[in-house]
Amino acid sequence: MSRAYIVASGSEAMEAAMKVARQFFLEKNPPEPSRTQFIARKQSYHGTTLGALSMGGHASRRAKFEPMLLDNISKVSPCFAYRHKGPEESDKEYVTRLADELDREFQKLGPGNVCAFVAEPVVGAALGCVPAVPGYFQAMRAVCDKYGALLVLDEVVSDCTLSQMCGMGRTGTMHAWQQEGVVPDIQTIGKCLGGGYQPVAGLLLHNKVVDVFMKGSGTFAHGHTYQAHPLACAAALEVQRIIRKEDLIRNAATLGSLLSTRLDELLSEHPNVGDIRGRGFFWGIELVADKSNKRPFPAAAGVASGIVELGLKEPYCVALYPGTGTVDGVAGDHIIVSPAYNTTAAEIEEIASLVYRLIKDYFASMYSRIYAQPPESHWQYATVDAMAVGLTGGSRHAADEEARAEVDVLNSRLEKTTQLNKKIQACLGRLEATGKSVRDVSGPLSGETRRLQLLGNNIDSVLAAIERIRQPADSKNDEEVIIRQGPEKAGLSNYLNSIKRLNKALGDMKASNLRANQQTMADLQRLIVLGNTQLENSFDKMLRAETPRSVEPLNFITKNTPFPLISPSSISQLALMNSYVSGNSSSENPLIKIYAEVRGPYLSQTLVNLAYASVNTAKKKSPDAVYRAGTNGMGMYARAMEGIFLAEHENICSIFMRQDWGPVFQTACQAPLAEMARTIRELNNHIKANLSTDCYLAYEITEIISSLSNNLEARTGELKATLGAALKPVRETAKSSLGELLEDTKRKVGGIQALPSDGGALPIVSETMKRLQNMVEFLRPISSIMVSLGDGGWKSGASTSGNMDAIPSLASFDIGADGKEIFAHYCIDTIDALMLSLDQKARTLLKGKSLLGVFLANNVIIIERMIQDSDLKPLLEGRLSGLDGWLKKAKAFYSEACKDVSVHLFDVIHTNRTQRPPSGSSESVSIVKGLNSKDKESIKNKFQTFNASFDELVGRHKTYNMETEVRQMFARDMQQMLEPLYNRFWDRYHEVDKGRGKYVKYDKSAISAVFLTLY
Repeated sequence: MSRAYIVASGSEAMEAAMKVARQFFLEKNPPEPSRTQFIARKQSYHGTTLGALSMGGHASRRAKFEPMLLDNISKVSPCFAYRHKGPEESDKEYVTRLADELDREFQKLGPGNVCAFVAEPVVGAALGCVPAVPGYFQAMRAVCDKYGALLVLDEVVSDCTLSQMCGMGRTGTMHAWQQEGVVPDIQTIGKCLGGGYQPVAGLLLHNKVVDVFMKGSGTFAHGHTYQAHPLACAAALEVQRIIRKEDLIRNAATLGSLLSTRLDELLSEHPNVGDIRGRGFFWGIELVADKSNKRPFPAAAGVASGIVELGLKEPYCVALYPGTGTVDGVAGDHIIVSPAYNTTAAEIEEIASLVYRLIKDYFASMYSRIYAQPPESHWQYATVDAMAVGLTGGSRHAADEEARAEVDVLNSRLEKTTQLNKKIQACLGRLEATGKSVRDVSGPLSGETRRLQLLGNNIDSVLAAIERIRQPADSKNDEEVIIRQGPEKAGLSNYLNSIKRLNKALGDMKASNLRANQQTMADLQRLIVLGNTQLENSFDKMLRAETPRSVEPLNFITKNTPFPLISPSSISQLALMNSYVSGNSSSENPLIKIYAEVRGPYLSQTLVNLAYASVNTAKKKSPDAVYRAGTNGMGMYARAMEGIFLAEHENICSIFMRQDWGPVFQTACQAPLAEMARTIRELNNHIKANLSTDCYLAYEITEIISSLSNNLEARTGELKATLGAALKPVRETAKSSLGELLEDTKRKVGGIQALPSDGGALPIVSETMKRLQNMVEFLRPISSIMVSLGDGGWKSGASTSGNMDAIPSLASFDIGADGKEIFAHYCIDTIDALMLSLDQKARTLLKGKSLLGVFLANNVIIIERMIQDSDLKPLLEGRLSGLDGWLKKAKAFYSEACKDVSVHLFDVIHTNRTQRPPSGSSESVSIVKGLNSKDKESIKNKFQTFNASFDELVGRHKTYNMETEVRQMFARDMQQMLEPLYNRFWDRYHEVDKGRGKYVKYDKSAISAVFLTLY
């Protein structure tokens, strides 16, 4: 089914289904507008609106509105094996007969005129939980496919309860049709969705139907004001979530078989119980007047309603659903037993017992009332019964004859009774005369007689008390035989009932407080202790038989399949034992300890190899090897633990009471959790010993265990605190590692004794940036740690919170904090601390500002490059103003040497003379001629001094070990500072050398070429 259409009620769902079927054939390519007919089944129920009521076949529900109902819906026989299957007819033959009937109906209406065949997978209120025989719906599907009609299955009732809590899956599967081997084209759903919290129902459409609509108009011509109301949809979603979370469908399937067994054991021999049928938590009991010929009670007797009314009273207090018209829509009675989805095995036992007592007491009371009436009333009741049989039988001549014969017999008995009455009247007359004489004689004896009567009553009371005292002693031997046999041989239900009877007998004897009961009480106490011990041993034995020593977890987690569960048959037996023990144990339930002792080692042995693997995969082949994400076995370990723990929790929920789920789960998981805690401590020691290379493992473990804890808490509500305590050592190491790594960087720089003489960068810069790059791979757990630390919490002396064992929750965090933002601040702090430490060390060990500038610039460029080429870029983009400051400082240091060289290119120009001296290269001759001999010598010296200092600057520049970006940056700065000054100086004074090259070493092109060699 690929599309859902939400409406407000089951009747509306059926109306919408009829319209979908009609519109399907109108939008089909090619269209089939002639398809307007529907085929449904007799004695069915599909709703109360006119269209849905027309689809139904329940006579009494249709009677008042028959003239208004649709005439395009015909009916075929239902699949009702108890009433309609022949005594010698097999299931296969019965299905073939019904399929032929449906085929003939198609032929009668015209194969091209039928829209759909409509049926209930399990007929609910109309017939009383009647499922189809095997193969029926497959045969109906084949007939529909043969003639191109749709199959519509109405599950508004069949997959949900008729009272109290409801939800899909009442028959033991999500949809009732899943047990039939067919998939409908259209399915209606109703009570199953909202659980009574909001009015909501719907349609489920097969992809075949949806495709036709999408290729056609794309819309369904149907709508109501409040359909698909958000509040109703939210209620439905929450109901389905609870059903799935608590695995209630599996509970209905598992305990439904127990309910079936108990109802059959208790009621199958009752003379007025004709049939018990149903599935899962949906069972019907048909009531008949005569079991041999399945004759129903007359409708006027109101048997089903009477039973239900009596059941609501004490001491029964059980709610059932009454149904009438089982046979033909008028006559026939049935009741429906539909427990809540979360019913336990003990409650199933109680429900079955109450239903048995209710039915037995009702019929015993009814027949006692009948036989207490005068014979005339017997005749009237029999006449009404016979008339009802005549009405319900229709043309069945044999039934009429049988009824007439019964009336004749009763008439004959009435005549004999009348004659007997006359004889009795005559005897009474004679007796009255005799009695008068007796009264005269007996008067004096009356006083003595009364005294004797009083004495007799007292004696009777004493004898009754003695009988009550002897009764437990008499029954003790019978119960001892059952107890000695044990639950395996005696049968679990019989065994538990025996212990209950012993407990009740012991309680009654204690209440009597008679000394004569002391020995019997001791015997009963001994038997009860023996019975409880044997029951615990049986629980232990059955549980051990279902528990392997271990399983291979990789087989399940690599194939993504669930871990094995205890078999449903054993689950029901174990749950029955627990329901008795927990209800009769005044202290702690001993079965909890047994369960943990059996299942705990199984869990531990299954997971122990993965625990060892987690430690072994952490061992380093090379001391300098950096941990890479996913290379440790902790991830597999956690996945296996989650899978096997969830499977174990499912077993526990099926066996124990709700209040015991948490304690049993905690106790059973204690040993494997202790092993995980030991494994985490061992890994933590390894991480501490290799913090600079394996701190990332701490981050990864933090994420894995936190995820495991959250998943288990969401599914079970348990283990969060235990896993938090186990994770605490590694989490604390992960938190402290951030500050320790920062301090370690400072210590390493502080411990350097010498720096490269060529200004080259230190390896610690690349190591530090590589560490930050690696941290980005673990950004999710680091973000969580950063939030718990708080902004700046890694700094030396910062206060830290986190002495709690529990994994931090949102309540312990600053809810406005952004872990990524705080991590970005940590990266900036790390870079700033690194650069500050390098600057301090360089000022101490390096001589010359140029070398200091080269050293700082190299380190800054490496940091910038490693940021730009990694995932640090989006985190730190726009936050690197600190690096810009360090780069400016480096450029300032390096430019000091250029300033010293540029001083030699300064000259004096007198601007107060009448004519401004020319400055172009063509005027150099006139400028030089205008100089006196002293000025000429000064110019020559400036050229010579510049040549020497410039050559030294160039040579020194080439000897430095610079990153490409640094070399180009400094060369560009040198050229921009010196070349304009030199070109001006050369333009004015190069003729002082008269072209000989003695003083003027470089012309403009030559010095430009030198600058180019610096890049």
